[in-house]
Parts: sequence; C-alpha cells; structure tokens
Amino acid sequence: MRLWSLHPKYLDARGLVALWREGLLAQAVLRGKTKGYTHHPQLARFRELPSPVGAIAGYLRDVHAEAEARGYHFDSGKINRARRDGPITVTRGQLDYEWQHLLGKVGVRDPEWAARLEPVRQPRAHPLFRVVPGGVADWEKVKPAITISNLVRASPRC
Repeated sequence: MRLWSLHPKYLDARGLVALWREGLLAQAVLRGKTKGYTHHPQLARFRELPSPVGAIAGYLRDVHAEAEARGYHFDSGKINRARRDGPITVTRGQLDYEWQHLLGKVGVRDPEWAARLEPVRQPRAHPLFRVVPGGVADWEKVKPAITISNLVRASPRC
C-alpha cells in the first residue's frame, strides 16, 4: 500500500488508479471492515487524527478530483461521507523521498510521463498535507539507493 504524500497530479495513469484502489482499501481498514493491513505503517498518520475516516475520505476526495480533471470516472459514492478535521503534516524529507521513489517507478513503466516530471524541482504535497521541515518519516520503509558500492558489497566473493 502506498498512500502518496505527493500531489496526485504527478502520478501516471497506472499510479493514479492504484492510489484510488489503495486509498479505498485504507478507508476500509480505518473503518474496521477488513482483517488485513490493519497495522500498515502508512496508516499511522491517519490514525493519529481525531477522525481517521474523515481524513482518508478527504484524501480520496482529492484523488477523485484529480481523476475527474483527467477525464477518468472513479465512483465517488465509494468515499465515506465523514469530514476531515484539517491538514496532516508531512516533512519535506518525506516528500523528497517519495518523489525519488515515484520517479524510479514511473521511469520504468511510463518514460513519457517521467519526462513530463523532469522539470519539477520541488514537488507539491497532496492537498490534505501541510509541508514542514524534517527528514523521512519514521513509518517509511526506506529502501537503500542502488549504487555500485552497494552492489559490490552484496556480491559474493570469488
């Protein structure tokens, strides 16, 4: 599950559809309607709020708005009617980490879309989030960057 802190406008078609589905799954989890994903680390920031369901519903409304702007027809009836309380904070380091992660994914599956993202130097956050200074979030499962030195260290000695 990836609930991007980045603005959904940066997601390619596959990414936007995946975000919609994963957001709906997160909503079901937060409503207690599933047995799986109940301890998923990305849900922690929603659970910390007075109305977790309202927050994820607000998140989904913004994803839905982006989909509509692109001519997609996501079913808004699937979004809970609860209202969000206000913004969630996200650190600049988290956004930067997600940006690099997104560029890597999109570069492989949709190089044309990736080329559209190249000029972006400081990506915007999803409208639900307010950006604050700081590093990568504690809940994020950071994947180490692939470098030649990492590959050399990981390879067996001959």
